[in-house]
Formats: sequence, structure tokens, C-alpha cells
Amino acid sequence: MPFNLPIFLTWLRVATIPLVVGIFYLPDSWLSIQDKNLWATIFFVGAALTDWLDGYLARKWGQVSAFGAFLDPVADKLMVAAALLVLLNFDRVGVWIAFIIIGREITISALREWMAQIGASRSVAVHFVGKLKTAAQLIAIPFLLFNDTLFGLFHTSLIGRPLIWIAAALTLWSMFYYLQKAWPMIKAKTEL
Repeated sequence: MPFNLPIFLTWLRVATIPLVVGIFYLPDSWLSIQDKNLWATIFFVGAALTDWLDGYLARKWGQVSAFGAFLDPVADKLMVAAALLVLLNFDRVGVWIAFIIIGREITISALREWMAQIGASRSVAVHFVGKLKTAAQLIAIPFLLFNDTLFGLFHTSLIGRPLIWIAAALTLWSMFYYLQKAWPMIKAKTEL
């Protein structure tokens, strides 16, 4: 397993997940709910920024590796799933939204695993719609984690809720895109 700064940043993103979740379970005498919201948002945004930075550095420094390509999407999926479960617990996101997003991640991960086993992993390689889906999720979730008035102008849920619905729609779109790309190979392998 290679170890370099991009992979360290990815591991750092994984290590941030317990902070985003755990902060909400600290005693209220330690932090108010507003402070918990703020710190969870800061941790999440910091982790989300490493998603861009680790890929950029890996490409720029020629440190792209198979392990990094495996770990990066796993870190993203864990981070998003953990945040969605917290938001679901605090009734800031609907069950269907969480189900769509987490269900898609499991489905596409399984699809990619199967496609790799049959030697067709290129057909489900990351596409722009998948990157757009991830960006929408990583933008929507902080607004829902913060859950307060921003700069005295508006409540963040006014942006977070529509954005998470857009993220869910992009999530479905990307799932169907990958399934459509894989379908000819799935059909061919199941007819043998």
C-alpha cells in the first residue's frame, strides 16, 4: 500500500467521519446544539475539501495509485452516508432521500465489483454525472448540518433541502447511467 500526501488526505477524510457524527452526541452542557451544528459543518466541509485536494495533488505529483483510486470513493461514500444518518436522526432529511443516496452507493459499488470480476470495469468508470452527484451532495449536506440562520439573511435549510433533492435526483440519474452502460455486459454474462 503506497503512502503519500494524497492518500494521507483521504485517510484524514475517513478519520473525520467520527467527528462529524460524534459531536452530536456530546453532552449539551459541553456544546449547545448550535455549536454542535457549526463544528459538524466545519469538519464536514474540511473533509469535503480534501476530496478535491487529494485528487488534484495525486494527479499533479504523479502519485495516482490503484489503492488511492479505491480508497477515495470509499471515503466519499462513508462520509456522505454517515452525515445522512445524522441528518435523518435529527429529522433534517427525509428517509427517502437517505435511502436513495445510500442505496445508490451500495448498488453502484456492487456493480463496479461485479464488472471488475468480468473484466469490464471500464464500462462503469467514473463519469461526469457521478462527479456532479458527489458535488451536489457535498454542497447540500453542510447547509443541512449547519441548520441555522446564515449571516442573519436566511435559514440554511432553505438552500439545503432543495439541494439535497437535486442531489438525490442526480444520484438516481447517475445510477441509471452506470446501469445502462453495464447492461449489455450483464445481459451477455447472464445469458451464458
